[in-house]
Amino acid sequence: MRDVLNFLVKSFLAGVMIAVGGTVFLSCDNKVVGASLFSIGLFVIVVRALNLYTGKVGYIFDNKPKYLIEVLVTVVGNFLGTFAVGNLLHLTRVGEKLTEKAAALCQTKLDDSVLSIFALSVCCGMLMYLAVNGYRDYKHEIAKYISVYICVVVFILCGFEHSIANMYYFSVASMWSAKAFGYMGIMILGNAVGGVIFPLCKKLVKEKAE
Repeated sequence: MRDVLNFLVKSFLAGVMIAVGGTVFLSCDNKVVGASLFSIGLFVIVVRALNLYTGKVGYIFDNKPKYLIEVLVTVVGNFLGTFAVGNLLHLTRVGEKLTEKAAALCQTKLDDSVLSIFALSVCCGMLMYLAVNGYRDYKHEIAKYISVYICVVVFILCGFEHSIANMYYFSVASMWSAKAFGYMGIMILGNAVGGVIFPLCKKLVKEKAE
Protein backbone atom coordinates (compact mmCIF):
# COMPACT_ATOMS: atom_id res chain seq x y z
CA MET A 1 0.00 0.00 0.00
CA ARG A 2 2.84 2.37 0.84
CA ASP A 3 4.45 1.67 -2.56
CA VAL A 4 1.21 2.49 -4.36
CA LEU A 5 0.82 5.73 -2.41
CA ASN A 6 4.43 6.68 -3.11
CA PHE A 7 3.93 6.02 -6.81
CA LEU A 8 0.76 8.11 -6.90
CA VAL A 9 2.43 10.98 -5.03
CA LYS A 10 5.32 11.00 -7.53
CA SER A 11 2.76 11.09 -10.35
CA PHE A 12 0.88 13.93 -8.63
CA LEU A 13 4.10 15.94 -8.23
CA ALA A 14 4.94 15.41 -11.90
CA GLY A 15 1.53 16.88 -12.76
CA VAL A 16 2.27 19.81 -10.47
CA MET A 17 5.57 20.49 -12.24
CA ILE A 18 3.98 20.35 -15.70
CA ALA A 19 1.41 22.83 -14.39
CA VAL A 20 4.23 25.10 -13.22
CA GLY A 21 5.74 24.90 -16.69
CA GLY A 22 2.36 25.66 -18.22
CA THR A 23 1.92 28.64 -15.91
CA VAL A 24 5.21 30.24 -16.90
CA PHE A 25 4.39 29.61 -20.58
CA LEU A 26 1.04 31.40 -20.23
CA SER A 27 2.71 34.21 -18.30
CA CYS A 28 5.25 35.03 -21.03
CA ASP A 29 4.30 37.26 -23.93
CA ASN A 30 7.24 35.95 -25.93
CA LYS A 31 6.42 32.40 -27.08
CA VAL A 32 10.05 31.33 -27.45
CA VAL A 33 10.89 32.47 -23.92
CA GLY A 34 7.76 30.79 -22.59
CA ALA A 35 8.58 27.53 -24.38
CA SER A 36 12.13 27.63 -23.00
CA LEU A 37 11.00 28.19 -19.42
CA PHE A 38 8.30 25.52 -19.71
CA SER A 39 11.16 23.01 -19.78
CA ILE A 40 11.64 23.47 -16.02
CA GLY A 41 8.76 21.06 -15.57
CA LEU A 42 10.46 18.18 -17.35
CA PHE A 43 13.86 19.10 -15.88
CA VAL A 44 12.55 18.60 -12.33
CA ILE A 45 10.67 15.45 -13.32
CA VAL A 46 13.69 13.65 -14.78
CA VAL A 47 16.10 14.83 -12.08
CA ARG A 48 13.78 13.88 -9.23
CA ALA A 49 12.61 10.67 -10.97
CA LEU A 50 8.94 11.65 -10.87
CA ASN A 51 6.27 9.83 -12.85
CA LEU A 52 5.10 11.58 -16.01
CA TYR A 53 2.78 9.75 -18.41
CA THR A 54 4.53 10.93 -21.58
CA GLY A 55 7.85 9.90 -20.07
CA LYS A 56 6.72 6.40 -19.12
CA VAL A 57 4.38 5.32 -21.91
CA GLY A 58 7.17 4.81 -24.45
CA TYR A 59 8.52 1.89 -22.41
CA ILE A 60 5.33 -0.19 -22.36
CA PHE A 61 6.74 -2.87 -24.66
CA ASP A 62 9.97 -3.07 -22.66
CA ASN A 63 8.17 -4.12 -19.50
CA LYS A 64 5.77 -6.75 -18.15
CA PRO A 65 1.98 -6.28 -18.57
CA LYS A 66 1.63 -4.88 -15.02
CA TYR A 67 3.60 -1.85 -16.23
CA LEU A 68 0.46 -0.77 -18.07
CA ILE A 69 -1.27 -0.39 -14.70
CA GLU A 70 1.56 1.87 -13.55
CA VAL A 71 1.08 4.00 -16.66
CA LEU A 72 -2.66 4.32 -15.98
CA VAL A 73 -2.03 5.27 -12.35
CA THR A 74 0.47 7.83 -13.61
CA VAL A 75 -2.21 9.44 -15.79
CA VAL A 76 -4.53 9.71 -12.78
CA GLY A 77 -1.80 11.24 -10.61
CA ASN A 78 -0.75 13.65 -13.35
CA PHE A 79 -4.36 14.78 -13.78
CA LEU A 80 -4.79 15.37 -10.06
CA GLY A 81 -1.60 17.44 -9.95
CA THR A 82 -2.50 19.62 -12.93
CA PHE A 83 -6.11 20.01 -11.78
CA ALA A 84 -5.01 21.02 -8.28
CA VAL A 85 -2.61 23.71 -9.49
CA GLY A 86 -5.04 25.00 -12.11
CA ASN A 87 -7.78 25.50 -9.55
CA LEU A 88 -5.42 26.81 -6.87
CA LEU A 89 -4.35 29.60 -9.19
CA HIS A 90 -7.97 30.73 -9.49
CA LEU A 91 -7.56 32.02 -5.93
CA THR A 92 -4.59 34.24 -6.82
CA ARG A 93 -4.12 37.66 -8.42
CA VAL A 94 -2.67 36.04 -11.55
CA GLY A 95 -5.59 33.66 -11.98
CA GLU A 96 -7.71 35.91 -14.20
CA LYS A 97 -4.95 36.51 -16.73
CA LEU A 98 -4.02 32.84 -16.83
CA THR A 99 -7.65 31.81 -17.28
CA GLU A 100 -8.10 34.21 -20.17
CA LYS A 101 -5.00 33.05 -22.04
CA ALA A 102 -5.64 29.36 -21.34
CA ALA A 103 -9.26 29.67 -22.50
CA ALA A 104 -8.15 30.96 -25.91
CA LEU A 105 -5.63 28.13 -26.18
CA CYS A 106 -8.19 25.50 -25.20
CA GLN A 107 -10.82 26.83 -27.59
CA THR A 108 -8.36 26.43 -30.46
CA LYS A 109 -7.93 22.78 -29.49
CA LEU A 110 -11.67 22.17 -29.18
CA ASP A 111 -12.27 23.73 -32.61
CA ASP A 112 -9.72 21.38 -34.18
CA SER A 113 -10.56 18.04 -35.81
CA VAL A 114 -10.04 14.70 -34.09
CA LEU A 115 -7.53 13.61 -36.74
CA SER A 116 -5.50 16.79 -36.32
CA ILE A 117 -5.45 16.44 -32.52
CA PHE A 118 -4.36 12.82 -32.82
CA ALA A 119 -1.56 13.57 -35.31
CA LEU A 120 -0.24 16.47 -33.22
CA SER A 121 -0.32 14.24 -30.14
CA VAL A 122 1.65 11.50 -31.90
CA CYS A 123 4.36 14.03 -32.80
CA CYS A 124 4.53 15.23 -29.21
CA GLY A 125 4.76 11.65 -27.95
CA MET A 126 7.81 11.03 -30.14
CA LEU A 127 9.58 14.12 -28.83
CA MET A 128 8.80 13.30 -25.21
CA TYR A 129 10.22 9.81 -25.64
CA LEU A 130 13.38 11.26 -27.19
CA ALA A 131 13.69 13.79 -24.35
CA VAL A 132 13.35 11.25 -21.54
CA ASN A 133 15.32 8.52 -23.27
CA GLY A 134 18.07 10.99 -24.09
CA TYR A 135 18.33 12.00 -20.45
CA ARG A 136 18.42 8.34 -19.44
CA ASP A 137 20.91 7.05 -22.03
CA TYR A 138 23.27 9.90 -22.93
CA LYS A 139 26.54 9.70 -21.00
CA HIS A 140 27.50 13.37 -21.19
CA GLU A 141 25.69 15.56 -18.65
CA ILE A 142 25.25 18.48 -21.04
CA ALA A 143 23.77 16.19 -23.70
CA LYS A 144 21.24 14.91 -21.18
CA TYR A 145 19.90 18.36 -20.40
CA ILE A 146 20.03 19.59 -23.98
CA SER A 147 17.90 16.60 -24.96
CA VAL A 148 15.23 17.59 -22.44
CA TYR A 149 15.35 21.29 -23.29
CA ILE A 150 15.30 21.03 -27.09
CA CYS A 151 12.50 18.47 -27.25
CA VAL A 152 10.26 20.52 -24.95
CA VAL A 153 10.85 23.78 -26.81
CA VAL A 154 10.27 22.14 -30.19
CA PHE A 155 6.99 20.46 -29.24
CA ILE A 156 5.60 23.73 -27.89
CA LEU A 157 6.68 25.91 -30.80
CA CYS A 158 5.36 23.34 -33.28
CA GLY A 159 1.96 23.32 -31.57
CA PHE A 160 2.09 19.61 -30.75
CA GLU A 161 -0.38 18.29 -28.17
CA HIS A 162 0.93 17.20 -24.75
CA SER A 163 -1.93 15.52 -22.89
CA ILE A 164 -0.72 16.38 -19.38
CA ALA A 165 0.05 20.01 -20.19
CA ASN A 166 -3.42 20.25 -21.72
CA MET A 167 -4.94 18.87 -18.52
CA TYR A 168 -3.53 21.94 -16.82
CA TYR A 169 -4.72 24.36 -19.49
CA PHE A 170 -8.27 23.01 -19.38
CA SER A 171 -8.21 23.13 -15.58
CA VAL A 172 -6.99 26.71 -15.25
CA ALA A 173 -9.39 27.76 -18.02
CA SER A 174 -12.30 25.93 -16.28
CA MET A 175 -13.27 24.45 -19.65
CA TRP A 176 -13.75 20.79 -18.85
CA SER A 177 -16.69 19.31 -20.77
CA ALA A 178 -17.67 16.03 -22.39
CA LYS A 179 -15.89 17.12 -25.59
CA ALA A 180 -12.82 18.23 -23.64
CA PHE A 181 -12.56 14.83 -21.94
CA GLY A 182 -13.06 13.11 -25.28
CA TYR A 183 -10.29 15.12 -26.88
CA MET A 184 -8.11 14.42 -23.87
CA GLY A 185 -8.56 10.72 -24.52
CA ILE A 186 -7.41 11.25 -28.11
CA MET A 187 -4.35 13.17 -26.88
CA ILE A 188 -3.47 10.45 -24.38
CA LEU A 189 -3.76 7.80 -27.09
CA GLY A 190 -1.78 9.87 -29.58
CA ASN A 191 1.02 10.50 -27.06
CA ALA A 192 1.17 6.73 -26.47
CA VAL A 193 1.41 5.92 -30.18
CA GLY A 194 4.13 8.52 -30.66
CA GLY A 195 5.97 7.33 -27.57
CA VAL A 196 6.34 3.74 -28.78
CA ILE A 197 7.35 4.47 -32.39
CA PHE A 198 11.09 4.78 -31.77
CA PRO A 199 11.45 1.82 -29.37
CA LEU A 200 9.37 -0.46 -31.63
CA CYS A 201 11.40 0.53 -34.69
CA LYS A 202 14.57 -0.10 -32.70
CA LYS A 203 13.35 -3.59 -31.80
CA LEU A 204 12.44 -4.28 -35.43
CA VAL A 205 15.84 -3.22 -36.73
CA LYS A 206 17.59 -5.28 -34.05
CA GLU A 207 15.56 -8.38 -34.86
CA LYS A 208 16.33 -8.08 -38.59
CA ALA A 209 20.02 -7.62 -37.83
CA GLU A 210 20.03 -10.82 -35.81
